[in-house]
Amino acid sequence: MRDKPILIVGGGPAGLSAAHAVVASGRQAVLVDKADRLGGAPILQGYAKLVPSHEWAKDAIGAMVRRVEQNKSVTVYTGAQVQSFTGDPGAFTATLKDGTRIAADAAILATGFTHFDSLNKPEWGFGTYPDVVTTVQVEQMISSGKGIRCPSDGRVPERVAILLCVGSRDRQIGREWCSKICCTVSANMAMEIRELSPQTNVYIYYMDIRTFGLYEGEFYWKSQEEARVKYIKARIAEVTSDGKRLVVKGEDTLVKRPITIPFDMVVHAIGMDPNVDNMTLASVFGVKLSGYGYIEKAAAYVTTGQTSRPGVYVAGAAAGPETIDDSIAQGQAAAIAALSLAGVGVAEAAE
Repeated sequence: MRDKPILIVGGGPAGLSAAHAVVASGRQAVLVDKADRLGGAPILQGYAKLVPSHEWAKDAIGAMVRRVEQNKSVTVYTGAQVQSFTGDPGAFTATLKDGTRIAADAAILATGFTHFDSLNKPEWGFGTYPDVVTTVQVEQMISSGKGIRCPSDGRVPERVAILLCVGSRDRQIGREWCSKICCTVSANMAMEIRELSPQTNVYIYYMDIRTFGLYEGEFYWKSQEEARVKYIKARIAEVTSDGKRLVVKGEDTLVKRPITIPFDMVVHAIGMDPNVDNMTLASVFGVKLSGYGYIEKAAAYVTTGQTSRPGVYVAGAAAGPETIDDSIAQGQAAAIAALSLAGVGVAEAAE
């Protein structure tokens, strides 16, 4: 039986789950993250309540962080990056930028994603008008406990527009993929805004609604029937200002006519981009990227999270847009696959 640790790169939900699964099997894990603390986007970006559990990110993901940090079988390197990765399954060597060398049986890439930068969609007002914000900024407002406020002057908005598919399903800017979770997150956010500020009316502009799986009733219908969120099927042309309020201009695609509606705040529901470091990661770890720039998986039906390089696995949003719940599941699955490769049976690893 091999006894070197499993190397995990990325300390978000997928990486934390993988680390826990490895040490639960009785093996050692080494967790490397370029940020100065663990938790990934939910912690670093200050997410509020998570979908679908409605738990606060600081509590749910924070508990995963503490579980790993308090386990003596996990060696954690924060503020660190892998500079080289050589060898073969069972005999890999990772070298960090500070020269630290790590021997590993296998590696799991749980390096996550990068939020779409709304500056790449300038016609929709971000970067021009301070009250055009992103879903991440609204998450931060909610998690701060200060409520929803217009950044320009601190007032509570009377009317908020959430624009879906900003940086998703948009060939003009090279984002052809659906980011999978934005519709559900936006419906949940709309309900949170209404709960915090009942006097605020919330409108969601959409091309299609993709509250997939079991999320339809709890988020899409509930947001309309209980929270009175209004949905407008539209194609947005631009977001401007009349000097007092923001103005969303576009076409109502149901009735085929132009619409112009003033708002106090406009929220971009930003999608998931590939991690900005993916080209570097692909070079260091010797793995292939998909045509979209995510880490490519091998055949899904005969392997679990295997990349193009034997002994190197991928989990979570590093391989494409993903939910937190599924990222956690994939982290555990990748750990079991890595342990199986390293000489621990699946049944033993799952115990």
